Amino acid sequence: MSSSSKDTLISKNIDEKLLVFYEGWTFMARFFRELFRGRPEWKEVINQCYQIGYKSLPLISLTGFITGMVFTKQSRPSLMEFGATSWLPSLVSIAIVRALAPLITSLISAGRVGSSIGAELGSMRVTEQIDAMEVSAVDPFKFLVVTRVIATTISIPILSFYCAGVGLMGSFLDVTLNEETNIIAFFKSAFEQITFLDLNSALIKAIVYGFTIGMVGCYKGYNASNGTQGVGRAANSAVVLSMFLIFIEEVAIVQVTNWFR
Repeated sequence: MSSSSKDTLISKNIDEKLLVFYEGWTFMARFFRELFRGRPEWKEVINQCYQIGYKSLPLISLTGFITGMVFTKQSRPSLMEFGATSWLPSLVSIAIVRALAPLITSLISAGRVGSSIGAELGSMRVTEQIDAMEVSAVDPFKFLVVTRVIATTISIPILSFYCAGVGLMGSFLDVTLNEETNIIAFFKSAFEQITFLDLNSALIKAIVYGFTIGMVGCYKGYNASNGTQGVGRAANSAVVLSMFLIFIEEVAIVQVTNWFR
């Protein structure tokens, strides 16, 4: 038996994947350990909420408004065939609140925020700034990782509900231009079919997605290596992995939510 086969458990590729999976779980376990040990750096958390949440508002506003308007335009012809255009506000509100707002907000944030966190922490790692923080008796994990994960977990739910509101305004604009519906009648019809289960599931989705974006971005950036190429790979892989996990979580949460309907 060769020495290389003795060093592998299953195969080289599978062993590498299992090692990455193990490192990810230990990284997340360390986050929870640091979270409940001592006070979080709330000043840095607020700063990150500003960077992640407030600075994402223009992009979320534009995307949410266009999504609501386009979804309404696309749904109208199908409802008109059955003479059910009066159901348009309810249909759009259910789609936006239940699925579109949390998902679109998270995907946009994964691209904007996830890559930013991965690149920022990756550059700090390869330029040895994180090592310098350790030498100066500052806990870099608590200051850099915990604060960013808390910020994404707080900001993404807020952005999701904001996106839902902007999306409904885009839908209202299209409805009022075509059916001349006033705003009170539109929102009354829109919220008639929305239940607390819909709001709770949307909130849970946004919290889980926000945590995923922050955790993946920090993990990829904090463990970056190989200079500037490693920074680029960290930013790219943070976006790809975050989006992949978000879609898996979407399927799982929808399945669990449907058990309670």
